[in-house]
Amino acid sequence: MACHDEPGMLPLEVCRARLLDSVTAINTGQSVSLTEAIGRVTSEAITAAHDVPPADNSAMDGYAIHQADLHSKTALTLIGSSFAGHPFNGTLQPGQCVRIMTGANVPEGAAAVIMQEQVLCHDDLVSLQRELQSGENIRRRGEDIRASETLLPAGRRLRAADIGLLASQGIATVKVQRRLRVALISTGDELVPAGQPLGPGQIYDSNRAMLQAALSETGFTVIDMGHVADNAKALRQRFLEADASADAVITSGGVSVGEADLVRQVVGDIGDIHIWKVAIKPGKPFAFGKLPNSVFFGLPGNPVSALVTLMQLAMPALLSMQGNGWQAALTMQAKLQAPIKKKPGRADYQRGIVSQSEDGELLVTPLGNQGSGVLTSMSKANCFIVLGQDQGSVSQGEYVTVEPFNR
Repeated sequence: MACHDEPGMLPLEVCRARLLDSVTAINTGQSVSLTEAIGRVTSEAITAAHDVPPADNSAMDGYAIHQADLHSKTALTLIGSSFAGHPFNGTLQPGQCVRIMTGANVPEGAAAVIMQEQVLCHDDLVSLQRELQSGENIRRRGEDIRASETLLPAGRRLRAADIGLLASQGIATVKVQRRLRVALISTGDELVPAGQPLGPGQIYDSNRAMLQAALSETGFTVIDMGHVADNAKALRQRFLEADASADAVITSGGVSVGEADLVRQVVGDIGDIHIWKVAIKPGKPFAFGKLPNSVFFGLPGNPVSALVTLMQLAMPALLSMQGNGWQAALTMQAKLQAPIKKKPGRADYQRGIVSQSEDGELLVTPLGNQGSGVLTSMSKANCFIVLGQDQGSVSQGEYVTVEPFNR
């Protein structure tokens, strides 16, 4: 079915909302070992089977004290010890104490633990150097996790702390969504793969390597479909191959208005184009549509435009497809260290370096050349300077919104 261009440019937030409404999670679960689960997305909620801690235990190295002796001024008799994995098996009585190590079970009858630095010892007699409160230095059973409570929700991308949490429950395998399959294609007669000599008018294919790295870093399975020249028949064949093996197909280049920009035409012939031209700079000729079995994201050919539209438009939709959902990026205000020229009409993602002054104020310096083909601006930057669609030029010293790359 042929595509129908929407008049004008779609505002960025409207485009992002449409993308999120147009995709669904893959919802295909599989079990993986805990050692393979980092970065994977849970396919179901995980419930705790055990209390953590499983018993009251000591938060300090010291001595377990009976309730009756919390304010004792007489020496207590040392009757034994409790070590992690080797608890004291008796019951503590008034006038007695038990030597205890951090993490060891608190003996039955104990009401508090006094730090070892706060006692005086002479043979088997222990004298308290201060009074105690009931429960002091004791970690209570279940104070971290209660059996039957939800440990992690469905749709959680597992982090290192989550892996530790699951291990604390004795969980060896976890159910996760299968990895989203993303087919990646670069287009253009001028492109040459790295490692080969350049001919007249040719450039190296940096976009495919860059986009593959960004997608792999996020945890997707990337299917490298290689490079295709500006030929409608070849593009059609490659799109059909990609569509048969992937959940999403991403291209770079070929979605603008030039005579050699054939991607939109080919996708429109075998599927549908729903979005084209977004009010974002760089990256206006972004496209989105549907192929028979997958969704399609057409990124611009200029490398900065390709990476910006991947991060700001395609990635939220891909994360939703993975079942992880998407959350707006963390932003903050920083004082601009150089003026920025801008015309209203498009949201502008300028590249900058955010830093902190000696007094703790956030400062941001825009990089000099903001051209969509200047990939060094992305490599050197550590943030976007986000200027709204209706915003104009900004003077040095004004505060602007910055979005750090490292979330």
